[in-house]
Amino acid sequence: MSRLFETRPGDDGLPGPERRLAVLALILGTLMAVVDTTMINLALPSIARDLEVSAARAVWVSNLYQIVCAAFLLVFASFSEMISRRRLYVAGLALFVVASLGAALARSLELLLVFRALQGLGAAATLSIGPSLYRSIFPTRLLGSALGLSALIVAGGYASGPALGGLVLSVANWPWLFALHIPLGLCSLWLAWRALPREPGRRGGFDGRGALGSVIMLGSFFLALDALGHNAPAWQWLGWLAVSLTTGYLFLRRQRRASHPLLPPRLFQEPRFSLAVSASGLAFVGQGLAFVALTFLYQQEMGFTPLETAWLFTPWPLAIMLVGPFAGRLADKVNPSILASTGLLLLLAGLASLALLKSDASVVDSLWRTALCGMGFGLFQPPNNREMMTSAPRELSTAASGVLSTTRTVGQSLGVALVGAFLAANAPVQATLWIGCVACILALAASLARMRLAGAAQASSRQTPSPPR
Repeated sequence: MSRLFETRPGDDGLPGPERRLAVLALILGTLMAVVDTTMINLALPSIARDLEVSAARAVWVSNLYQIVCAAFLLVFASFSEMISRRRLYVAGLALFVVASLGAALARSLELLLVFRALQGLGAAATLSIGPSLYRSIFPTRLLGSALGLSALIVAGGYASGPALGGLVLSVANWPWLFALHIPLGLCSLWLAWRALPREPGRRGGFDGRGALGSVIMLGSFFLALDALGHNAPAWQWLGWLAVSLTTGYLFLRRQRRASHPLLPPRLFQEPRFSLAVSASGLAFVGQGLAFVALTFLYQQEMGFTPLETAWLFTPWPLAIMLVGPFAGRLADKVNPSILASTGLLLLLAGLASLALLKSDASVVDSLWRTALCGMGFGLFQPPNNREMMTSAPRELSTAASGVLSTTRTVGQSLGVALVGAFLAANAPVQATLWIGCVACILALAASLARMRLAGAAQASSRQTPSPPR
């Protein structure tokens, strides 16, 4: 860990001592946004009971946060170029903290949903530019290691969310889940204002029509996935999907003509970036699908309790936390596409072994298979993220960061929706895991296709000195 904060001659990024406070601000901000996603789910029955609403309406406390967050990722990534990433990150944190206080004090579902939407906006502001800030904070020679640390934080947040939520709910009521964000948020806010890199804003306009198109495109897409996953009538999810596709077509046309596009077409002219995005989205489809499918497999097919199911999941994020930093550090030295492809092979093997799991299998049989999936994903994600960020031109880092965050969210949500659709069609749970294997095979094909390009780029970067700060 100490090597992340060493300063060498010619390093770009911040000096070593300044990196510590800056990365701590990112860690706290990311943890709040990620933990909130999984922690609040445990409180939905309590919220429904206390606010005297149905469980179906209470689910929107979780859904609205995720939909708003996903819909605004690209918008905030572009907007940060106008006001600077530091200002946007601080504003996003401040909004998240204020909205958390409001959610803790809300005593009606309608008011709670308003503050959850504001929390989603704040989370989108911080998550959309997180990867690009890592690129500004750390020198290029340490970017893989830094993104490995980021993967560890995200995995740790997802893993600890249910446990933290259960612990709080065992001694207090659900508003305290939101109140927890306030001291952490204030600490992160102070660190971000003091330590994040200061940079001038970009002169020029903002693509307002493109931003509106992006929000409608992504928002309606996630509403379609939600309807599909909850077995809504076909006309409902098909209608939302039609809105998303139509708006998406108009959005892409707009991006070719806009002077400051949200999604610069030049970004996808680099094959390494496009292939890394494809691999990332497909891998997250596999992971998102598995997380939900295994819940049904463990409880309905194998007879485990919800608490036992939570423990059976832990090897997956724990393996990511152990392997991710190592994979990131190794990606700074060897061809990252080799590491990412190897990780996808392990993830594929893990998902296939879970699909073959018998209903009378032992706990140990389940644990090693989920651990194998986690090892594979941990070996894949940091090198692949490094490829995405380093293959994009530095002046397009914020756009690449927005694409990275959006791809992760879309892929994971699509996986969840596919499970719901398969279960609604009375398909066996194992069939959904085989769909996850297909997604991993496609991701592996994309990863292998850029192997030669990634190797050549890394060899070239070793011969070219880092630009001065």
